[in-house]
Amino acid sequence: MFTLAECIFDLQVNDINEIPSMSHLFLRIRFSLVLIIVFIISNPSSATTIPDTKQQVLSIIKKVNDYWQTNNSYAVSSFWDRAAYHTGNMEAYAVTGNEAYRTYSENWAKYNNWIGATGTNKSRWKYTYGEGGDYVLFGDNQICFQTYLDLNNLAPDPQKTARAIEVMGYEIASTRKDYWWWADGLYMVMPVMTKMYKLTGNQLYLDKLYEYFNYADSIMYDPVEKLYYRDGSYVYPAHTTLSGKKDFWARGDGWVFAGLAKVLKDLPLTDAHRPLYEARFKDMAAALIQIQQPEGYWTRSLLDPAQADGRETSGTAFFTYGLLWGINNGYLDKSTYLPAAALGWSYLSTIALQPNGSVGYVQPIGSAAVPGQSVTANNTANFGVGAFLLAASELTRLTDLISGTDKISENSQNIQVYPNPVTTELTIECTSGLSGNIDLFDLSGKLVISSKSDQQKKVLDIMAFSPGVYVIRANHETFRVVKK
Repeated sequence: MFTLAECIFDLQVNDINEIPSMSHLFLRIRFSLVLIIVFIISNPSSATTIPDTKQQVLSIIKKVNDYWQTNNSYAVSSFWDRAAYHTGNMEAYAVTGNEAYRTYSENWAKYNNWIGATGTNKSRWKYTYGEGGDYVLFGDNQICFQTYLDLNNLAPDPQKTARAIEVMGYEIASTRKDYWWWADGLYMVMPVMTKMYKLTGNQLYLDKLYEYFNYADSIMYDPVEKLYYRDGSYVYPAHTTLSGKKDFWARGDGWVFAGLAKVLKDLPLTDAHRPLYEARFKDMAAALIQIQQPEGYWTRSLLDPAQADGRETSGTAFFTYGLLWGINNGYLDKSTYLPAAALGWSYLSTIALQPNGSVGYVQPIGSAAVPGQSVTANNTANFGVGAFLLAASELTRLTDLISGTDKISENSQNIQVYPNPVTTELTIECTSGLSGNIDLFDLSGKLVISSKSDQQKKVLDIMAFSPGVYVIRANHETFRVVKK
């Protein structure tokens, strides 16, 4: 582990005397390719600690998910809280390749016969809140389709998608547009719509996605704060916190933010309404980083911490996941948003994560920030673990993005790379001879030089390159170099 103060960075100024008050200046950091850390000069006391390698994040995923699966049977219902865990478990499978994780979700799906609510009489199907068999159109009974569809992508089988096709096909054929009347529903069902489009190619899924989202937007979105109320009954000023402020529930906005990330992931780039989803995602991100607490979490009432003070993990994990996804996929500027994502991960991995692998400080099932409700390290829940796994899985992709290649060699018996730091010419020398390409990558993983060599020594002219950290690969070894 590295602290922020141990990062390799270079100041983007010509002379140290150009720097004004250090207490007010954020320095632009050039990241070491084996680090994912940002040091904010204005707050040196908040040096966070995060993993310096992908393997360390993977070990945390294993600790958390193995603990959960060891202590919780897959033989539970397909209702929203269980299904939300499986959305995180499937991401953990995607980045680890651990077949036990896939098997756990598949066994759960089989236990539930690949369906959500069990009602068969369509005339009785409901979309209001409810847990009975007839609440087939209620989004909390449809989130399970996300995992069923993901499992079908791995091994197609009509049985896995039959109920999703029946239910969602019935829904989009109706004239109603008010299916998503609460914030949670945007995570539960929006990704189902894009996944169903990918399965069927039916454009109506994307048309109805926009129609339903527009309705949700009209009753829950606050265009001033760029956040979502939990549902129409929480809209200001009809509802306020105890101190008279707007009341935005962290987990509710977490559902929306993570749901938008999932939609953007699967939505065609040519979709006519993509700019709206992108705008909401970016605006939420900008709002969220302004209200993060110093310890890294977000309070249950986002704009009024006093309403329900203290740590909370589920909303924080969803926000951290969304920020990381946005950075990884080019929607969010790394220098602006990585500090918040890193701080969120620091909270998740050092405070929320307990020594035994449990994820604590998860607000119990509810719909608001409840004054006086105690949330402790012993409070855990399936959906909170799922959100944690989403964030951790996305973090592994960030380490891939920043490192861009394989293991960094600090020393080598065969290859010398010098001078390091370098100003103009970089020499790569191998006593046994260089072979194949010598490749130089920038911070984003972009290949900036590729040069063949069959000699013992190769000199690269990098004078024109911007100062920063680069990675060079030669003879299947990889080295970090700093350009001054």
